[in-house]
Amino acid sequence: MPMNKHTKDRKDFLITQPRDLSERGIEQCDVIIVTGDAYVDHPSYGTAVIGRVLEDAGFVVGIIAQPNWRRTDDFARLGRPRLFFGITSGNTDSMIANYTANKKIRSNDEYAPGNRGGMRPDHAVLVYANRLREAYKDVPLILGGIEASLRRFAHYDYWDNTVRRSILIESRADILVYGMGEEAVTEIAHRLARGETVSTIDDIRGTVVIKKEPPRSPRSKELPSCDKATTDPDAYNRAFRDLYHAMDPYINETVFQKHDTRFVIQNPPRLPMATKELDHIYELPYAYDTHPDYDEVGGVPGFESVKCSIVSHRGCAGECAFCSLFFHQGRIVQSRSEASIMREVQSLIKRPYFRGTITDIGGPTANMYGTHCKKWEKTGYCENKKCLLPEKCTQLTIAYDRMLTLYRRIRSLKGVKHVFIGSGFRYDLLIEPEADELLRELCEHHVSGLMKIAPEHCSDTVLDVMQKPHFKQYETFVEKFKNIARSVKKKVFIVNYFISAHPQATLNDQLKLALYCAKRNIHPEQIQDFIPSPMTLSTCIYYTGKHPFTGKTIYVPRSEEERKMHRALIQYKNKGSYPLIRKALEKMNMLHVMPKLMKTANTRPQSKRSYIKSKITPTKSSHKK
Repeated sequence: MPMNKHTKDRKDFLITQPRDLSERGIEQCDVIIVTGDAYVDHPSYGTAVIGRVLEDAGFVVGIIAQPNWRRTDDFARLGRPRLFFGITSGNTDSMIANYTANKKIRSNDEYAPGNRGGMRPDHAVLVYANRLREAYKDVPLILGGIEASLRRFAHYDYWDNTVRRSILIESRADILVYGMGEEAVTEIAHRLARGETVSTIDDIRGTVVIKKEPPRSPRSKELPSCDKATTDPDAYNRAFRDLYHAMDPYINETVFQKHDTRFVIQNPPRLPMATKELDHIYELPYAYDTHPDYDEVGGVPGFESVKCSIVSHRGCAGECAFCSLFFHQGRIVQSRSEASIMREVQSLIKRPYFRGTITDIGGPTANMYGTHCKKWEKTGYCENKKCLLPEKCTQLTIAYDRMLTLYRRIRSLKGVKHVFIGSGFRYDLLIEPEADELLRELCEHHVSGLMKIAPEHCSDTVLDVMQKPHFKQYETFVEKFKNIARSVKKKVFIVNYFISAHPQATLNDQLKLALYCAKRNIHPEQIQDFIPSPMTLSTCIYYTGKHPFTGKTIYVPRSEEERKMHRALIQYKNKGSYPLIRKALEKMNMLHVMPKLMKTANTRPQSKRSYIKSKITPTKSSHKK
């Protein structure tokens, strides 16, 4: 049965088939985007956003979604584009979409029709580029999206366990757009339309190009070469450190890296987008639905989680070491206006599938909407100081009142029954007194029973490497949350997210976390095995064994068995974990603590509600030493 039973009109979507061209009286697309995701015309999907932005700029845009990559036929179904092919793996890196943290093949893909796995190839951007070169040798190829963005220089690939060359070199493409690419892609299209050749378009912010000669600008810096980064971990760390520094758009620095006889050159990042520009992008005429071609196979599961949600902002000031946001959306938060968000909510209310519940109003971090620093406007961010570590900088303004006003306005609208905030919260931004009223209203109106937060670990040495707040801030928040939850007389609980096998975490650290949870009757279910995804600080440490900014040697749990031991310890209540727990404790000479874990593991709640409560709610002794 189709997920959305209302009638859809193909004309509300971008072009996907030859019949769309003929029905609209169009002979040729200007731009064709090839994507590893199914085509969902919603602003939560990057392909839809880029497509609509280009359409708004006056170009005819086609979409080839999840083509059969084993031959060229599918890539040629819309013919030759007048300007270029855009290539993206979709909303996620294809290797993460296809494999688990332990490199096992995934059977499902929520971004594919009917949740079918295997609909996109490994290293999708490379495969798509090669097929397009076979079909159309001289059409410009422009790479974009998360997979291309985070593989723009020599990078460690966890799945191949090697340092690979820039994806721009490997794909034989012409330009790579990194980060949020609406402005850069539009500029490329306009310049090609004016008759410029793709080889001369080499100066656009937010793009990477290949040249035979290095840049001559005094504001340029050379990274250690690809050869050096491949053979010398210290050189790899230097390259990472210099690239990290260049992500501040106000430094206006070009960085480049030699690959054999050519140079991969990254122009400075785009400047932060103005609120008016961001509003315009999110108010373009999206269909807010899956393409009708997918209805017979059950739609696209990934759409179900976002179809009644609103994107309120971009960027994250957190700089978590394991997160790719720093190199993609950036550290500077860019927020939409309240008026724009309200207009989108009004539009959502009128959609056929809306039943009164908004599932999210957020972004990378829910409570960073409206976050601001005066330095962001002119000089960028501080090079040697973090916005939130070790604690929130006094110059960083959190818009508590602005969030409250927005949520209250949305709650008051006719047709809105519930407004939930489904994005994760930075709990360290909710512990200061100024956040009391916001947290109270979140508990009372905007948490559907479970508030998602991410302490990640309880060891401060591990948290330091993760670039996360020290654990005392988590404990302060838990106590505050419990008090407010009691006062609003509503049953709301905390969902704790943890990461296992992260660099710096030893088996002893993981045992410490397991014992902490066992003592407080917390049974973690939301566990993420650390995945060394391309171009994150944690991945750099995983590959080199050293911290690129301090030079300190960092312990890295690498073997599959040890990684499984880390997960088993934190999921101590699972019977299947017992053999690995015993083996880990024997290795640490800590077998005597086994009864402490097993005593709690064998306590089984009698109902679903008590299960949730015992899983995530600390006891009254949660702050005792």
